[in-house]
Amino acid sequence: MAVALWQVRATVDDRPGFLAVLAASLALRSINILSVGVHVTEAGAIDDFLVDAPEEVTEAQLLAAIERGRGRDAWVAPAHAHRLVDAPTRALDLATLVVRRPSAVAEALAELLDASVTWQPATGPLASEGDGAPEYGLAGTVMRVPAPGGGGWSATRDAPDFTPAEYARAQALLALTAACADPGPAALVLPDGRELTVRRAGAGDVDAVRRMHDRCSPTTRHLRYLTGARGPTEAQVARFLTPAQGWTLLVETSSGGEEPAGAGPAGRGAPPGQVVAMANVFEEGAQAELALLVEDGWQRCGIGTALLRRSVRLARAAGLDALLVHSHTHNLAMQRTLRRLPGPRRRETDGDLVTVTLPLLVSEAAPQAPRPR
Repeated sequence: MAVALWQVRATVDDRPGFLAVLAASLALRSINILSVGVHVTEAGAIDDFLVDAPEEVTEAQLLAAIERGRGRDAWVAPAHAHRLVDAPTRALDLATLVVRRPSAVAEALAELLDASVTWQPATGPLASEGDGAPEYGLAGTVMRVPAPGGGGWSATRDAPDFTPAEYARAQALLALTAACADPGPAALVLPDGRELTVRRAGAGDVDAVRRMHDRCSPTTRHLRYLTGARGPTEAQVARFLTPAQGWTLLVETSSGGEEPAGAGPAGRGAPPGQVVAMANVFEEGAQAELALLVEDGWQRCGIGTALLRRSVRLARAAGLDALLVHSHTHNLAMQRTLRRLPGPRRRETDGDLVTVTLPLLVSEAAPQAPRPR
């Protein structure tokens, strides 16, 4: 006898025997329960079933069997064969995906929640005007989940309503992704022995990064952003500190009152915790764009090279194929920094714009021929 797979969700009273009544009602229609998942809510236990039923059983007949079995607020939909994988195995597969490739968090969330997901930056309200959804939390078929570093994800689907259990699963997946993507703060020791800190940026760094831009000269801002000299607005800073795909690294002072070796006035007497440099990595598919900004008074100290090397390591760990760096032909400091990296690279020039591609896959790295003595 040919059978069809169905997803079923229904509220069942959390009392002894009630689940057995529902199972018996389904059995009268030759409907077999393959798996059960339980979501505990204030309204009762919401049960997720995967069932197989004879092909002639219609959606209306399936709903009627659930109602006869004392199931309430039932929702049914045809199921795909991949649903035969049990829920814990499915969750572990998605966890493995984000461990190996943190940038796949959107793909993993969509699969986990059976929903469409979109990124919401740290600025502005998460809730769309008039949709009735909270900034974070649940509202029917809309879920808003904050990301650990700032911003958040919005998930929507036609049916059924999201449950607190699904919200907790999404939070756990995002926490795992953040833990895998963020190696934590690291010390950066300059050639003169002073120590700075390199860490991943978050939504709370907007003011500090904005002040760093204000301290930079128009020339430094122009070399970073390629056009103009004013730099980004506060809203733009917030967006690239918490990108949907990618990351931003910050360098901040660990102790103040000292002048960097060879630094100008901007590097004198920097207080502890002052942001003096950043690296932005924006992913686009299997590649990512990298940009560096080092405050004038902290240039020529090796900070840019350290940020570049750390970004390459993180990009390789994230499974990216290559990093692309765009700069002006007269940005000699960036050209020198890129030449310090070992390995192959591709350089393309378009007018006064230079694009350097740094392959990250080991297979792409051609062996280096020894130099003749």
